[in-house]
Parts: sequence; C-alpha cells; structure tokens
Amino acid sequence: MPNDLTSTESTDDKRSLYEQDYYTWALQQARALKEHRLEDLDWENLSDEVEGLANSEWRELRNRLEILLAHLLKWQFQANRRNRGWRATVAVQRLEIRQHLDENLGLNSSSPYILAEAYEPARVYVTMRFLRDSDPQPPDSCPWTFEQVMNERFWPE
Repeated sequence: MPNDLTSTESTDDKRSLYEQDYYTWALQQARALKEHRLEDLDWENLSDEVEGLANSEWRELRNRLEILLAHLLKWQFQANRRNRGWRATVAVQRLEIRQHLDENLGLNSSSPYILAEAYEPARVYVTMRFLRDSDPQPPDSCPWTFEQVMNERFWPE
C-alpha cells in the first residue's frame, strides 16, 4: 500500500479518483478525516458513501427479517414438513437480528416498517416455492408484529 495518501487535488480530481480508483480514494479520505484536513475531503462522494453505509445496515435487517418471515410462514403453512432445520434457522435469525439491532440502535424505531417491507418477498417466495394454488395462502400483509416474530416462544400455527 502506498504511503503517500495526502492530497491537495481539486474537487474534479477527487471525483475522478473516486470513479477510477475507489480503493485509493477511500484511503485518502480516511487519512484526511483522521488528520482533520477538511480541504482534502471529497464531500459529495463521501456523504454518499456514509449514507450508503446506513442503507446497507437497513438492507441487512430487511434481509434477515425476510429469511425469518419465510421460515415462520413455512412453519405455519407447511406444518406437515416442519423440521429441526427450520427451527434452527428461525432461532439463528432471531439472534442475528437482535445483535444487529444492538449494534445499530437507530434501526429499532424503524423495525415495524422494515418488517412490513420484508414480508412481501417472504410471502411471495413461500407461496411460489412451497404452496400449491389449492393450499391455504398467507395473507397479503404481515399478520404478526415485530415483537411477535422476535419472541422465541412464538411459533405460528
């Protein structure tokens, strides 16, 4: 890794580096932040990247909720196929979601909204993959609260 990560480049040069060599751009931005060299920061791209970090935490929670909801739906609508693997997946996802929320406290207030967002793809997956048209179908909107799906004693019947 090169040692010369200092820069007094113009804004256009910083944007160009961002587009051509993200790795070097990121290292330069990190060093400029650590050294409080505000004039060397690529504010536009840096703010986009920080916002992207927050969005990735949102997506992580939504993805884990999708997996959890899909397994709870399978548990409810495929009772004759219940198995230890499904139970293990539900338990692990609940644990991972709790840990993720502990590490990202700001997501807690959005959890009910993210749950509703995660339900549709989970419902579509279970319906298309596991259920026949003649089988009972999951409701169009999530029938459970966030607190219910996170409760380790909650297993829909």
